[in-house]
Amino acid sequence: MPTLVAEESQITNIFSASGFKGKKLVTTLSSEATIFDIIQSIIKTKPSEIDSPFSVLDLRVVIDLMNKWTMNLPTVKPFYAVKCNPNISLLGALASLGANFDCASPVEIESVLSLGVSPDRIIYANPCKSESHIKYAASVGVNVTTFDSVGEVGKIKMWHPNCELVLRIKPEEDNGARFSLGLKFGALRNEVPELLKAADDVGLKVIGASFHIGSAGANTQAYRGAILLAKTVFETASNLGMPKMKILNIGGGFTPGSKFDEASLNINEAIKSYFENEEDLVVIGEPGTYFAETAFTLATKVIGKRVRGELREYWIDDGIYGTLSTVVYDYFIVTCSTLRFGSKPDEVTYKDTKTYPSTVFGPTCDSTDTVLKEYSLPELEMNDWLVFSNMGAYTSSLGTNFNGFSSSAKNVYIACSSLSSGAENKS
Repeated sequence: MPTLVAEESQITNIFSASGFKGKKLVTTLSSEATIFDIIQSIIKTKPSEIDSPFSVLDLRVVIDLMNKWTMNLPTVKPFYAVKCNPNISLLGALASLGANFDCASPVEIESVLSLGVSPDRIIYANPCKSESHIKYAASVGVNVTTFDSVGEVGKIKMWHPNCELVLRIKPEEDNGARFSLGLKFGALRNEVPELLKAADDVGLKVIGASFHIGSAGANTQAYRGAILLAKTVFETASNLGMPKMKILNIGGGFTPGSKFDEASLNINEAIKSYFENEEDLVVIGEPGTYFAETAFTLATKVIGKRVRGELREYWIDDGIYGTLSTVVYDYFIVTCSTLRFGSKPDEVTYKDTKTYPSTVFGPTCDSTDTVLKEYSLPELEMNDWLVFSNMGAYTSSLGTNFNGFSSSAKNVYIACSSLSSGAENKS
């Protein structure tokens, strides 16, 4: 396990990296500060900056998650899925910690390259790209991309003939994922020979196979079947007389906590079983939610209130068109805390301990902009705060400017909680 000295060195390295220019670490007087303590400190010390909702990126969580990845999957190189959360400080932290990047568009590639990251640390993991985007990748030296159709082979040959290819395949198992990417991407097993031959015929080198078992709730056993299917792609390429493949891309679908331990066990065993004799094999993964979800905490202010009997209705300054877009999904578990300042600077008080069934609305004029329904909350007043945990995955990246409420205008503060609270944030 990493020592405290080693982890402090990681923090120092992060702040010397690109993505943190001009940024300061939010600190408190306590060496045991939790993320909740840090948010209180921001509200008290930066009143002129918090007229809108803000988020806190906890570097301790990011470091702990990277250390956990390295321990559980020592042979799998992480390529962070930028689409999950493209916050430049998060990208800079991950780059400093040794992560590579899964990009799906020129904008994402440009963000990563702006940090000084070498283009050979990027995989262009979008199986269907416009011609101009392929030309852009060629111009900046991103030379590995995915494909799953003959048409894509033709585009790549024309606009990026030196690009190496990774064949995206569709896992065969029904694994319970709420977001099954196989509906849109991935070659069927019987299509593999044709696609490999199409690339080989025009002189493009296919260097590996990739898959994605799906996101949110996927059975981690699915990695076994998908890795076995990828092995058949390697064998098919060999039977066709093509150059030996070297890349096994196991995709994403990772979440922190016990599910990651389960996934790691299945992945390691499957690689050992099916690829034991593959020399020079490079295994990569594309975690997004794993690194982003628990690293961000959102603080929102109560801007309106209505009482109807026992029911309390509140308006806050963020909603489903902003950072809280994921709350509309029934699988998303909302973790919400309340915060109010008393008459003394360091005192946090509540009106009483009684709770009420409460509805919480976002700030827009759309009635569907509802964050919580019949959620148990204490009596809140104007300018109190609701703090939402686990707000890093597909939150700000899905935000809009609907009704003039800009998602991109929100402040993101950089902090580092205590070692113990960082461990708690992971579970």
